[in-house]
Amino acid sequence: MAEKRQWNWISSKCLNCNHKIAMKKIKTTLKLNLPAGAATAAPPVGPALGAQGLNILEFIRVYNEKTADKKGSIVPVVITVYEDRTFSFVTKTPPASNLIKKTIGIEKGSGIASRKKVGTITREQLRSIAQVKMEDLNAKDLEAAEKIIEGTAKNMGVEIIEQ
Repeated sequence: MAEKRQWNWISSKCLNCNHKIAMKKIKTTLKLNLPAGAATAAPPVGPALGAQGLNILEFIRVYNEKTADKKGSIVPVVITVYEDRTFSFVTKTPPASNLIKKTIGIEKGSGIASRKKVGTITREQLRSIAQVKMEDLNAKDLEAAEKIIEGTAKNMGVEIIEQ
């Protein structure tokens, strides 16, 4: 019975016998912000994927299935396009500004954040947003992530209150 090969995907070699494999060559990466569970072939999806020669409807079907539970949010996606016209994608967490707007129930942030305040947010609400965004933020711990979200809130004209 043949021994099952174990692959080291980082170096693309078999761990048992150093057998090399061919990794797909990356053509480009695309970053898009799309509505969760409701992406269509209209811009920006159609032109971005069509220019790369990808199957637009296949991407839309898979993306909408994967993000159906987050419907109503904007979900950033990073699409990796390969030379053989295939793709893979990774979804990220919604932007912090969208999470803040949804949490405090405002339509949009302030145009003049330093002078015109549009709402208030508590520390607990900031902490819950930071926990959601933690995987996508460049922060060592929850307190650092909280400060990043706090900065976003202040730039939107949202006042932070202690509770």
